[in-house]
Amino acid sequence: MLIEDKYKRYTVTAALPYTNGPVHIGHLAGVYVPADIYVRYLRAKGKDVIFICGSDEHGVPITLKAKKEGITPQQVVDKYHHLIGDSFRDFGVSFNIYHRTTSKTHHETASDFFKTLYDKGVFTEEVTEQYFDEKANQFLADRYITGTCPNCGNENAYGDQCEKCGTSLSPTELINPKSTLSGDKPVLRKTKNWFLPLDKMQPQIEGYIDSHKDWRPTVFGQCKSWLNGGLHPRAMTRDLDWGVQVPVEGADGKVLYVWFDAPIGYISATKDLCDPALSEDKKRDYYFNEDLKPVAAWEDYWQSEESKLVHFIGKDNIVFHCIIFPAMLMAHGKFKPADEVPANEFLNLEGDKISTSRNWAVWLHEYLADFPGKQDVLRYALTATAPETKDNDFTWKDFQARNNNELVAIFGNFVNRVLVLSHKYFDGQAAMGTAFTSEDQQVLNDLKVYSDKISSSLENYRFREALSEFMNVARSGNKYLADAEPWKLYNTDPERVKTILNVGLQIAANLAVLAQPFLPFSAQKLSRMLNIPQLNWDQAGRTDILETGHQLNEAELLFEKIEDQAIEEQIQKLLNTKNMNEQQETVLPEAKANINFDQFSAMDIRVGTILSAEKVAKTKKLLKLTIDTGLDQRTVVSGIAEHFDPENIIGKQVSILVNLEPREIKGILSQGMILMAENTDGKLSFVIPGENLANGSVIR
Repeated sequence: MLIEDKYKRYTVTAALPYTNGPVHIGHLAGVYVPADIYVRYLRAKGKDVIFICGSDEHGVPITLKAKKEGITPQQVVDKYHHLIGDSFRDFGVSFNIYHRTTSKTHHETASDFFKTLYDKGVFTEEVTEQYFDEKANQFLADRYITGTCPNCGNENAYGDQCEKCGTSLSPTELINPKSTLSGDKPVLRKTKNWFLPLDKMQPQIEGYIDSHKDWRPTVFGQCKSWLNGGLHPRAMTRDLDWGVQVPVEGADGKVLYVWFDAPIGYISATKDLCDPALSEDKKRDYYFNEDLKPVAAWEDYWQSEESKLVHFIGKDNIVFHCIIFPAMLMAHGKFKPADEVPANEFLNLEGDKISTSRNWAVWLHEYLADFPGKQDVLRYALTATAPETKDNDFTWKDFQARNNNELVAIFGNFVNRVLVLSHKYFDGQAAMGTAFTSEDQQVLNDLKVYSDKISSSLENYRFREALSEFMNVARSGNKYLADAEPWKLYNTDPERVKTILNVGLQIAANLAVLAQPFLPFSAQKLSRMLNIPQLNWDQAGRTDILETGHQLNEAELLFEKIEDQAIEEQIQKLLNTKNMNEQQETVLPEAKANINFDQFSAMDIRVGTILSAEKVAKTKKLLKLTIDTGLDQRTVVSGIAEHFDPENIIGKQVSILVNLEPREIKGILSQGMILMAENTDGKLSFVIPGENLANGSVIR
């Protein structure tokens, strides 16, 4: 029995993206593509499954974005909720619902959840010292505080993490902390918050984690590391004005901690999904898949042992989904924690960490505009390089190669050949010859083997492996046609050609079934060409999907080649971003002390031309230059030998300080100094006049 046959229904969640920016390929590879593959597989098997996601619209990143753009937090989340929702829809991520945590349903659900734990006496009230901005007159959440990282010295570390070295921090660990609101140094003040006593719950949580030793090593290992270090109480409220208000007396000016309220968003989304009387306003505000109606009450998906709960997340969310959220569910008493948490590692881009703040990313909405109709190509490339067990790298050249050398040359080529030949020889009808050879039968028998392998890989969350097995089906079809060579046999043995093409068409029909989780748009297109409906997964492995006489539709190209120019444009876009980042990140030396006008006037800077240049013996940095200053020809010793070859600078015009006191350097009398500009990477450039001027021209 396959693993997934023992559950009656499935609740699959994908991490709620923050609505402070668009979705990028790191999000897709880490969470949304593997989650969608898994859900589409379950649906193809006829399972009762709901796929839940939505916008995480609370938390400090939202308020920081609002402050930066000069708009309200609500305007920020409205903007990005729709940008993200539209992108997911157009990319084909098949959520049953894409919800939002600013909804009335969510605020009510999160408040009720907190109040249940509060009434049961789960929380502890603790007074702690927290940074306060006296000018802004408010307590500061972690991300409202920056300072110097005590680990690496980065001067722009946040109060919860240094993004340069990745170290987790607390605000009080920062050196020279300052408020992002006013720029002032914050002060410590006492404040009361409600804490979830994870320390008291550790035995229960530890038992839960130990019952899932089959989880991915990264997930299980990170959880055990936290447990081995001893859990500590964690505040579930914050002193902020943006979020779900804390629903207890004496909690004015406090909201629920975003990591308390956000995962409850999965539950509130399920409530609205299963509500048959949902208002038209909500229907317009959320993203629904009207073809995927739930068949049970919301409680059945969250509170029944017959339901399997699977969280798809990135590795930075492991602790919240595997320790804190399960602790909340256990404390509530009516909910079951997750059965599986297949967290992925991180995806890098062209050898560098994806960064929203540095705009170092491939944004989904931009990809959809730049590569219309190529959703499946990106799904394929991201799945083939999925960071399942270690960080991986996306490059545009690899993206192009996977499209051209695999999707086009293997999958697309096989489908095109078998359909074109069927139309050419048999008017587009599936025909059957007199008998199968042993080679024919082996190829057909392998279809069932491939189907079972793909199912096993998907049910164990090994999506790269499953995709590889899928492509092996297309490879087997290509090899079969190449070995059988029906185009050479038609004139002498048309009956044999009927059998060969029948075998090829059965492989193509299997590919149409097996492609559904990975390449949904291509699966639909292939089914249309084969003139068959989208089939259930149990049809995979069959060798009689297309009956004799079945009429095919016209052949189309399943995939198109991606040309070099399109890839070079994307690479150039990234190079432009990199150059802009380097300019913005430039740390300039502080200005020197002021001088008066008379001191400035005393400097005599002239235009000169280098007449000769040679390296100074036994030195690495020095060049001996002869320069025509218009006043005379003089020698200048300059430390530029590591940046310029002597023969390449002869004839260059330079700016030269001619009244600098002469100085002997390595036995050579140097009579002046040429002016140079130094880039952030240490590269030197001549400071030269804007046009060709006469030697001796005064620079003022």
